Amino acid sequence: MTVKTLWLRSGALFLLLLIIYTGVATQDRATWLMEVTPVLIIIPLLLLTRRRYPLTPLLYTLIFFHAIILIVGGMYTYAKVPVGFDVQNWLDLSRNPYDKLGHFFQGLVPALAAREILLRGRIVRGHKMLAFIVCCIALAISATYELIEWWAALAMGQGADDFLGTQGDPWDTQSDMFCALLGAITTVVAIGGWHSRQLLRHRLIVQG
Repeated sequence: MTVKTLWLRSGALFLLLLIIYTGVATQDRATWLMEVTPVLIIIPLLLLTRRRYPLTPLLYTLIFFHAIILIVGGMYTYAKVPVGFDVQNWLDLSRNPYDKLGHFFQGLVPALAAREILLRGRIVRGHKMLAFIVCCIALAISATYELIEWWAALAMGQGADDFLGTQGDPWDTQSDMFCALLGAITTVVAIGGWHSRQLLRHRLIVQG
């Protein structure tokens, strides 16, 4: 077993244990299930494709932390995560900002995944066009998630309040998408070079 496979399996086991714990400890199982469903889908998928389509360590790591954010948010509901209240007090904010961290990663991680797929498939080569398309994909995913929240609100009525986590903010949808855009821009500007070096080091793309 390679070190990469060991770390991937260890990370998946940790997330599985965290899912079990939070599923037992949560007081709102319906909201918890809606929040952790993406994790329940992506983790088995990553394990099944680890040999046929291995990802960079950077992408695996960020997916891991994004999964933790989703699972913790599902346990408490985003508006009630304790660490979010601490940040709210430190920064004198009007609301718990934990959900904004989730939406930041909702832009950061899909943008990095899109960048990896586009580069490995040689679908886009120009750096400016790559950056543009990566940000568009991240925003499209964020918009799709907001549509899912809207459908949940229509289906569940007041029961969807914890899932939506708007905390009375009429501009919550727009600020969520803005945070996702900031995450995507962070991928392009701050970690794109690091990501490219990993793609080359692990021979997932070739130079030139």
